[in-house]
This record gives sequence, C-alpha cells and structure tokens, in this order.
Amino acid sequence: MADHPVPPVGGPLVTGSEIARLAGVTRAAVSNWRRRYEDFPAPAGGGVNSPLFDLADVQAWLDKQRKGQDVSDEVQLWQALRAAYGDEMIGGLGDVAQLLAGAEGETSEALPTEAVDLVRKLSDGVSPGGLVNVLTERFTDSVRRAGSDQVTSPRIVRAVRHFAGEVSTDAILFDPACGIGTLLFTVGPESGPKRYGQEADARSARFAQLRADLTGLTGVDIVTGDSLRDDHWPNLKADLVVCDPPVGITDWGRGDLLLDPRWELGTPSRAEGELAWLQHAYAHTAPGGRVLMVMPASVAYRKAGRRIRAELVRRGILTHIIALPPGSAASHALPVHIWSLRRPQSPDAGVASVHMVDLTANDADASLEPRPDQAADVPLIELLDDAVDLTPGRHVEESHRDYATEYRALRQELAEQVRLLADLLPALAAGLGPSALESPSVSVAELARAGLVEYGDPEPVSVSEQLDTDYLQGFLRSAANTRRSTSASGTYRLDGKGARIPQMDIEEQRRYGAAFRALHEFEERTRRVAELSKQVAALARDGLGNGALAPER
Repeated sequence: MADHPVPPVGGPLVTGSEIARLAGVTRAAVSNWRRRYEDFPAPAGGGVNSPLFDLADVQAWLDKQRKGQDVSDEVQLWQALRAAYGDEMIGGLGDVAQLLAGAEGETSEALPTEAVDLVRKLSDGVSPGGLVNVLTERFTDSVRRAGSDQVTSPRIVRAVRHFAGEVSTDAILFDPACGIGTLLFTVGPESGPKRYGQEADARSARFAQLRADLTGLTGVDIVTGDSLRDDHWPNLKADLVVCDPPVGITDWGRGDLLLDPRWELGTPSRAEGELAWLQHAYAHTAPGGRVLMVMPASVAYRKAGRRIRAELVRRGILTHIIALPPGSAASHALPVHIWSLRRPQSPDAGVASVHMVDLTANDADASLEPRPDQAADVPLIELLDDAVDLTPGRHVEESHRDYATEYRALRQELAEQVRLLADLLPALAAGLGPSALESPSVSVAELARAGLVEYGDPEPVSVSEQLDTDYLQGFLRSAANTRRSTSASGTYRLDGKGARIPQMDIEEQRRYGAAFRALHEFEERTRRVAELSKQVAALARDGLGNGALAPER
C-alpha cells in the first residue's frame, strides 16, 4: 500500500478557490464574505496564506445564506481525494486511475469508500479517459495556483508544442523526466508515434502510464527511475526528445558519473544539473533528431556552464533558443528559455548560426510567432566570446542595430557639441585681486529675512529685481563658501544659509552673473561631450569588431 498522509479528523477540507466554484462566484467574493460575515466558518486547517475550510461547515453556511449551489459529483470526488491524500494528490489520481483500469480486487486501500462510490457513479456518464482528463486538468490548475513546478505549466506545453512543429506518425518520442506525461503526451499526433518516458517519482510514473492507457494513447511505455543515475533506455535513439527537467538540483549524481560517455560536450559542474539533463537528452537523439529542452534563463550565461555552451555552439548542434514571456512558468515570473538542438547527420552538417527569438516583451498568452524585430540568426563566431552568453535578447537587439546610422548621428552630435563648447567659455580679463571683492558682504540668511531670497532645491534663488540669481549662485560656489561648507572629514555640503555674497549694484551683479551662467553651461556641455565620447567610442569598437562598421577607404 502506498504511503499516504493520515486523513484529517472530520470531513473534507476545501480551499477558498474551491468554495468559489461551489458558490459560482469569484475568489474575491469569498474573501469578501470572510471579512463581512462574522459567522463565516473559521479555517479548519492550512496556513495563514492558504487556509482550508471544513466542507460541511461551508456548505451549511452557503445554504443558510442561500449562496450555495448543488455540489457536483466531480467536485465531491476531488474533495474526498484532497481529504484523503492532502499534498500527495498524485497518489490519489493514480489510485482512481487504477480503479478505472483494473478489477475489483485491485482497488487501493488508501482510496476512501466515498471516493470509490463517486468514481463508479461518475463512470456511468463519463468515459474512464474523460474522467481521468478532468481530474488531471483540475490537478494541473491547483498546482499552478499553488505556485509549484510539480507539473509543466500549460503555457510551456503550448510553447513546446508550437516550436516542435509537425511530428511524423512514425516518430519515436522520449521524455527522460516525464512527470505525469504532460509534455510527452501533448507533442505530436495522438496516434502513431511511439512514446517512451522515465520518471523518478514512482507515483507520477504510474499515473502517467495509466493515464495513457485509459485515454487510448497507444505505444506508450513509462518506467520509474532516475534517468541520470539509472538510465532505463540506454540504447534508445529518439526522433524528438522533449524535457522540462528538475532545476537547481546540485545532487544530480555528478560524483558517480564523472566518466559517463553521455558528457560528450564536457562534464557538467555540480551547479549545472540542467546541462547534464541536456546532454542526456542529446545522447538519446538519433541522427537528424531534435531536442526541445525547457531551461531557466540563467543557464544561458552562468560562468560554470561556459565551456559546454561553447562546445554546443562550436559543433553546430544548438539551432534555436527561444526566450518565453514572463509568467510562462507556473511558480514565478522569471523568463524561461526553450533550447532546441539537432544531432547532425554527419560531423560537418552542423548549423552556421543560431536562431534567437526574444518574446520577453510579449504577453504570456500572446502569439508565439515573433515579430521581425524579435528574431535574429546569429553567426556562431559572434557567440564564441569569453562569456558565451546565449541570452536571446542581447543578440536580437544587436542584430537589428543600425551601427552605421547610429555612429554617423553620434559623431555629428559630438562634433557640434565640441564646436559649441569653446564658444561657451566667457571672455575674462585680469582682475584686481582679492581686494576687489573685499567690499561689504551679506549672508544668504540675511537676504532671505529681507525677502530677497527663497531657498530652492538645491540652491537659493532670487525673488527680487535687486538681486541676480546667477550672481547669487555663482558666488555660492566660490572657494571661500566651498571651504565654509566642507567638514573636517572632507565631505562637501552646501551651506546656503551661512554663505556670504559680496554687495554690488545690480548692473555689476548681472555682469558677474552672465559669466557664472556661461561657466555653468560650459560645465554641463563638457559632461555631455564626455558621455557622447564614451558612447561613440564603444559603438565604433563594437561595430569594427563585429563587421557592422569598416574604415573608410
């Protein structure tokens, strides 16, 4: 008998989302009921962020409020399975499938009598395959809402199916980490292909096989086992390998597999388990066959995998990388990639470029066909730099960049800025020395009290025709005021209130103010010139290096 958690005391428990289904309302409405009605049933289990409620109490409350609907047999079955199996619903689905497929004596002892009766009742109006599909869909939806990667998300399934394209009826398909068969059963035509799968979780593997049998999917063979440590199909060569492998697993068996012949591109590090799965899938690919592997975006640029990525590119094995929109995976919004590999028919038949597609700016449910500016064929040589960064967005953007036009525009702007720079410097004659400014001075605080100055952000400004703002702010930055505003530790902080300004008539103020204003504009333009200089130099260097630019003859 399978090892299942002990059922909770009392009746089945339901989530807020399941209450919403019972009542025919939205999840937000249920949350509103909990706040508004003091007699709404208190949680009977679960956590603060995912409470569970006793079904009988909820049904009684809905009836009392006249908000309830009749609970369907399908919902009652799901609730009975949840009560019996808790987080181990895969086991429950397998037991239901076993009941539908087997004889009376093969019913699992873990399956509650209530669930057995409901399965038999539902079987009168729904085919076994139809019932299994309904339960699988409900399970997939519950896993997605819980934020788990236990099952490949529908959006990723749609993407893999799309980029797999047409699959022949006599093809051999393989998924070395098939879970409950989600990817393996979806890709290719329903009848014709032979499908092989391996899954480390025995309950998932059992349910996948039963699911295939009950839905009439022929030519399916699913086995239990860890594909990396114990490959059940060592001699299998498939026309198409699809896989959504475990991610972030460091204990994938590297220590026992250092000399494994599957690592023809290099032995993956402990941190690069995804590249171990990729090479395992490639080892099972027939000449001319393909691999479609779901990968975290970080595999495209992590330092530890650089050597293997370089070998993939160098041999012409990697044909496509597609960056899917955020939200494609079930549990997070991070971008996910699909890597496509093809085993060449001969050593010299590899591709000359990698087709990069960047869909990260798109909605997760939008079309998977890229716009022209979202795809590019990147020559292998451009990928083989020190980093071997295979992130599609980086290469797609560079591919559609008009280096010549951009360089010409930046060069012209820089020339114009440099020409204007010299003209901005004010014409200054020799002064009379410090004594010329030894006339009486006034503090900014005194000017403010007299109503001539307001404290702006970041510097004081004149609000009177008796005081020129450029003159005021120019002397605020003078050496004397700078020393006054610098602390013993060397930190400069403008002390506008304590600064002192020479007293001059308004005409003299304006003369000094014009010079200070010109210097300020000169400084601003020098910063722009420095920024432009860096941009144009970097652009020219990149363009010369990648062939987008060439020296004039």
